[in-house]
Amino acid sequence: MRALHRRAIEVVNSGQPKAGASLLRRALAESGWPERTSPLTARLLGTLAAAEVALGNTGEALRLLDHADDVAAPEDRALMLSQRALVSVLVGRMDDALAHFDDAIAVLRRGEDRAALARVLLNRGMLHQIAGRVRLALADLDQCARIGGSLGAVDGMPRTVAKAVHGRGQCRVLTGDIPAALRDFDIAAAVYADQGEGMLVVLAADRARALLAAGLPSEAATELDAALRRFPRLRMTQEHAEAELTMARANLAAGYHADARRWAARARRRFRRRGNHTWAAVAELTMLRADFDGGRRTAGIARGAARLAERLRTLGLRIDAEAAALLAARTTIALGDLTEARALLAGRDRPGAPLEVRLLRRIALAELGAAAGDRATTFAHARRGLALLRDHRGRFGSLDLQTGTTSLGGELASAGLAAALDSGSPEVVYRWLERTRAQAFRFRPVRTPADEQTVDAVAELRHHARQARAAELAGSHDPVAQRRCTQLEREIRARGWRVDGTGELTTEASFGELTAELAASDSVLVSYLTDGSRLLAQVVGDGRAALLRLGDPAAVHEAIARLRSDLDAACGRWLPTGLRQAIDLSIRHQVATLTEHLLDPLLDLVGDHNLVLAPTRGLSAVPWNLLDPLRGRPVTVTPSPSTWVTAHRAPRPSGPVLLVGGPNLDHATDEVDRLAEIYPDATVLDGPYATVEATLKDIDHRGLAHFACHGHHEQENVLFSRLDLVDGPLMAYDVHQLAAVPEHVVLSSCDTGRAVVRAGDEILGFTAALLYSGSRTVVSAVARVDDTAVVEVMTAYHRAIARGVPPGRAIAEATQTDTPMPFVCFGSGD
Repeated sequence: MRALHRRAIEVVNSGQPKAGASLLRRALAESGWPERTSPLTARLLGTLAAAEVALGNTGEALRLLDHADDVAAPEDRALMLSQRALVSVLVGRMDDALAHFDDAIAVLRRGEDRAALARVLLNRGMLHQIAGRVRLALADLDQCARIGGSLGAVDGMPRTVAKAVHGRGQCRVLTGDIPAALRDFDIAAAVYADQGEGMLVVLAADRARALLAAGLPSEAATELDAALRRFPRLRMTQEHAEAELTMARANLAAGYHADARRWAARARRRFRRRGNHTWAAVAELTMLRADFDGGRRTAGIARGAARLAERLRTLGLRIDAEAAALLAARTTIALGDLTEARALLAGRDRPGAPLEVRLLRRIALAELGAAAGDRATTFAHARRGLALLRDHRGRFGSLDLQTGTTSLGGELASAGLAAALDSGSPEVVYRWLERTRAQAFRFRPVRTPADEQTVDAVAELRHHARQARAAELAGSHDPVAQRRCTQLEREIRARGWRVDGTGELTTEASFGELTAELAASDSVLVSYLTDGSRLLAQVVGDGRAALLRLGDPAAVHEAIARLRSDLDAACGRWLPTGLRQAIDLSIRHQVATLTEHLLDPLLDLVGDHNLVLAPTRGLSAVPWNLLDPLRGRPVTVTPSPSTWVTAHRAPRPSGPVLLVGGPNLDHATDEVDRLAEIYPDATVLDGPYATVEATLKDIDHRGLAHFACHGHHEQENVLFSRLDLVDGPLMAYDVHQLAAVPEHVVLSSCDTGRAVVRAGDEILGFTAALLYSGSRTVVSAVARVDDTAVVEVMTAYHRAIARGVPPGRAIAEATQTDTPMPFVCFGSGD
């Protein structure tokens, strides 16, 4: 029986309660229970109670505990208290659970069973974590790990220590230290891998919560998809319901409000079936948040959230209670009841509250200021919230996470910018745009450590990507290679999430610094922005500043999509005369539409100056040089004005030149040969010499690098947008690992200027990777280019560069051809 009991404990603790319960009932039957008892009976009943509650059988668990109390020996008192506490946690009776854990720990500290003490400390630590008492949780978990570590491999202590590390990761999610949390989860996973899939599924759900806290809801949903398919087989109903609730929050963060409500309702039903009304209340809060975020602002939501706040407070969930009170306050503000809102918002930030709750308080207070006509209050709270987010972002070394976190401050940014627009001050509008746009560019890049596993994964990815590309060129596809590429890309990307940030950031350029730099370069800045459904432009330069309302955003985005499709269709292929004429006509129509909506209202202010454009959202895909008023005019596109000022102040590139000609591109050798005549001292990598290794070795400290290579923009995983070289792809991931990048880069083929634009106009893609890593100017195309015509364009461009013509002017002059050349000059433009 003792062997069966030990085995059952192992199975239950590894996340397999159904199998464990079967073993325990077998042991009880062998002991003769209920007709007779043994010294082991109480322990068997207590462990079976824990297994039954994990399976959702709460009534049966409580009945078993009552039987265990009746037959327990005095030395088993601590164990019975611990098991009753654990059952109380799983049914949501948090105060009862804490009292039972405290009593059990007091008994165990007087005894010699150190393994039992470690396990109870683990469970109390998890209770503190659920209730938001992070400091107390970490104290218990650290003590558990120390005791467990000192006991070695006895009594399943390695797994207990792994659970303590897992719990520490959960606490770090609450404190916002996502890289450290993910590292802790990796440590726990290495132990869980030998213990069965149960704990690995729980860990996957916790990893999803970490990604959600980092502003990556789609990645969180991917983690949850796999976990949710496995929970039914494992019959882990509590964990299953918690994962459903996390999926609801992921959908909420992604803006899918109806789906979020459905997932939360499913979780609530599952919690109620378990008799866990505490967690059911948390699910109900998520349902109300989905209604609110979906546009409902009703008195019913306000009353429901206020009642729920009181209920959650009574249940011991202080953080969830505060979130409910904040939701009630925001709803009452929307309904115009500012007196009630002030009452709900009374008090201060709760020390140690998660970032999400602190940001919710700031947005509620900013909205209260706006509703009361108190612009200063709105500014103050929006600024404080964005400062919290900035500090949070600084903890991440991964650009993926840095850009993702911007979405967490979307409502704060909107509130601050709306107040700025209402102020009518160009300088105030400028400052708020700078606080809310392309913030990841302000942080010093962090290179991911080249650990052995990552190096091997990158090498394997290059191999499979080359296989997939070879199949594509042969007119077929290799699904095995493509599937493996997807797996490796996710693995490599996830490793980057674990890297800490430095917190070092550059200062924003002041309005005065911007206007001085614009005057020195004879330039005018146009910052495009949105306010609700309005598309606006702030024009700064030539001694003045103005804010203009532009055309219809829907018409603009439709024209951008159609224009890119037309350019791709017309590029480098023979077409019947009628179809060619139809496409050319459509191109002219889309160009005219974009000109009308984006340029015509501001042409008088722009005059004949050089243009610096800071686009928003889909405007990053506009081929500006094709718009008639801009043909032949120097146009530079920048993520933000501060980014342009920083780049513009940097010294002009003066290092050596690198020319790279990629494979399977008919004009590549001709192109690099022509450019080699312009730059006789250049390093040329062409044909079999254009390898990834050689390119990465020779790219360091170059003043100028030119790539005549096929490129691929990966919309779904932009970190792996790439250029094709002879032995595989050179990826955006590789660019992020470089210690130094060329000051000036030209990508002459395909659409490598395209980007994924995240919330806050954070951009990702191959061109963006170069800019983030320090390239001062990047010239690339936002749609496909004609491979034959591009040779002449690039030759003309580099002849101008060699004469000292700035890149913005050089590409403007070189692309004045009959063939549309959708090249854009990104960065500084000079």
